[in-house]
This record gives sequence, structure tokens and C-alpha cells, in this order.
Amino acid sequence: MAAMTQYQTLNHQISTKESQHRVVIEEIDGLIRVYKDGHVERPQIVPSVACSLAPELGVTCRDIVIDKYTNIWARLYVPNDTQGKVPLLVYFHGGGFCVGSASWSCYHEFLANLASKMNCLILSVNYRLAPENPLPAAYDDGVKTLLWLRQQPFNNSNEWWANKCNFSRIFLAGDSAGANIAYNVALRLRPLDINGLILIQPFFGGEARTHSEKYMAQPPRSALTLAASDTYWRLSLPTGANRDHPCCNPMAKRVVKREELLHLPIMVCISEMDILKDRNLDLCANLESDGHRIEQVMCKGVGHAFQILNKSPLSQTRVHELICHIKNFISR
Repeated sequence: MAAMTQYQTLNHQISTKESQHRVVIEEIDGLIRVYKDGHVERPQIVPSVACSLAPELGVTCRDIVIDKYTNIWARLYVPNDTQGKVPLLVYFHGGGFCVGSASWSCYHEFLANLASKMNCLILSVNYRLAPENPLPAAYDDGVKTLLWLRQQPFNNSNEWWANKCNFSRIFLAGDSAGANIAYNVALRLRPLDINGLILIQPFFGGEARTHSEKYMAQPPRSALTLAASDTYWRLSLPTGANRDHPCCNPMAKRVVKREELLHLPIMVCISEMDILKDRNLDLCANLESDGHRIEQVMCKGVGHAFQILNKSPLSQTRVHELICHIKNFISR
């Protein structure tokens, strides 16, 4: 046992020494560090938690495998006392395509609360991350999840939740990078029926800066700064692409025909103090000019990712308002 301990200590020292000599090529402090040799470190700035929930919330939560070959899984939230079959919200977490997880405590708490108050099922997708899996890998994982969902009414092993789900009422949602994923997955799902899109602070970009990107003052610990945004795009876009690539800037080139979304109601939730505010407003304006049905929600006095990262009284009020907007959108 003593020899094993010495061996482990020596290994740790060697590993630490190797890490010290690695060359860092990209970094967002506290979130991700990418080395020249391809090694990626993601500090646990947000704890990952198990499926357990307080009984009084009235929600059952379990993790399920979507695709074992690519390690796509999801966390499912099912209200215990549903009256008849209820809608399903497929949710994609944020994190600049590079960090984040369906098991992060902030998403676990937010989505469990959302499922409880909205009386709907929520499937929170844990997709592959960049830079190991650059875009469009996350979009592919979203499409694969929707195709998997279409098979579930015929899978007897999933009766505990499938019997409560109205598979003809499926909505795609996400925040930040997750909203970008929801948008692009919807573009790829023409043969399938999706009932609506909910885009919370959608993470898009472009080579030309917007006014809010250049001048919106951000607190020191802001969830999204311009420097962090640029780093996320460098790490997640395909090799050689700039920020006018369609994955980043859907308005730069009409490579993708947005007419495919015309039948979908779309809700875009914008944070007033977010550097993405003007870009989100431009997205709404462009979609409306194309004839899309857009419901625009402005969350006053709060910044990016307030719904999962900020516990101030103002943020909690805005979270309550946001949930009400989402509930009304889905119930139409």
C-alpha cells in the first residue's frame, strides 16, 4: 500500500510538471484552458449534481442515454401529477459550445423548477463540446436526439414517462449557445413536427461589432464578455471559419433558407444588460422581415444568463416573469 501511494504521488508530480510545461493557446479564466498539444482542461467552476430533487417539487428526474457511441445523454424532468399528456420541452444548455453540462447545478435547479411550474416534461440534452467536437457536432447531436424521441412512443421500457408525454407537442429551447443549437436544429428538422422555438439570449456573432458588443458595460464577473465570446467562437467554429460563418452569423449569408421556419412560432428572450442585446434585436427584425412569427421578450435590468447564475431579488423576479412567458407560449 505504501509503495502504491508513493507511485501515485510520483505520477501526480510528473503530471503537474508536464502541465506546467504545456503551452496554453486559448483560455477563458476559470472555464476552459486549451493547450497547443490539444489537451483541454475545464475547471469545475459549477458543480455537477445527481438527479435527486426535493420531494415537494413534485418532479421525477432521471438521466437517460440517447446515443452510447457518441456519449450523448439527457436529463429528463417529469412532473409527478400530470393531467393527461403534457408537452415536451427539449432544452440545450449554454456555455459557448465549449463548457457546460446538463448536470450543472444551475441548470438542474432552473429546469426542475421550470418543469414543476409549467407542468411539462423537459429533456435537457448533454451534447458534445468544442474544441474536441467543433460545430456542427452539437447540431448533429440535437438532430439525433429528436430522431431518438420519435422512436420513444414505441419503446415499452420508457412507459414511466412516455405515457405522460404528448409527442405531438414538442418545443425546442435553449439559452445562449443552447439557443443557437435549438435554432439550427429546427432548420434541419423539416420532416419532423416541432411546435415552436424558445431562444433565450441566443448566442450569435459576426465580424462587425454591434453597439451593445462595443459599449455595453459589464461587471467583472459577467457571464459573457466580448473577449470570452471571441474565444468561444475561435474554439467552436470549423477550421478556417470566421465569425460570419452561418453557424455564428445566420444573417451574413443566405446560405440557409430560413423559410423552413415560417410555420414555427418563435419566442426570443433578450436581456437588457447583455452584450448580445443588439444582435438579438437584429435577429428578431430579420426574422420578422422574412415573415416569421416572433414574440420578443425584453428582460429589464439583467444580464446574460441571469436565469441560472444570478440570485438577486431582481433576477428572481425576472426568472418568474420568464417562466410565465414560456408557459403562455407553450400553452397556446
